[in-house]
Amino acid sequence: MTVFQHISVDSQPAQPWRNGGGQTRELFTWPGGDAPWQLRISVADIDADGPFSAFEGVDRWFAVLQGAGVVLDLLGGTRTLTCDSPPLRFDGRAAPGCRLVDGPTRDFNLMLRHRAGQAFVQEARPGEVWSPGAPLRGLFTTGALQLQIDGGATKAVAAWSLLLATSPAPRPWTITDLPPGARALWLAFTPLTGAA
Repeated sequence: MTVFQHISVDSQPAQPWRNGGGQTRELFTWPGGDAPWQLRISVADIDADGPFSAFEGVDRWFAVLQGAGVVLDLLGGTRTLTCDSPPLRFDGRAAPGCRLVDGPTRDFNLMLRHRAGQAFVQEARPGEVWSPGAPLRGLFTTGALQLQIDGGATKAVAAWSLLLATSPAPRPWTITDLPPGARALWLAFTPLTGAA
């Protein structure tokens, strides 16, 4: 039986950054409880230019959800990211400098510790069937939409929320609609055997 968690961005407390440049809302961590996180999903509001925090031993996925975008100074060169850019994966220890293109942005973040497992983030487009086969699967959306599971009944997903599911037998997912200007992302995570 599939177990769903539906987490609203606005329901999570904002954690201000020490440098005063923004705030983060943590949506989900794995394994949860008192154990240190191995997987972390969050949404950040960036209000001012400044460097990202360094996360040694962590892979990061980053995507702009709202606003004009950011310019990241990465080891391989400068990257400009907007709401139309695919999710960017980079080494968390890089701590790139970040400049706002034109005002504040709201951004998606997934962080995964090395040796914790395999994860990926990709764009979700209406009508495309998605079936990653991972035991933990998710959908993040900035606009209200309907999720169809295995060609059956649809499930409503609210705007600015994360839907997570676990199931012993992963089934195909499809989003049937997406409001103009909204963005949706598929997430998948497969933990390594014995990962904490």
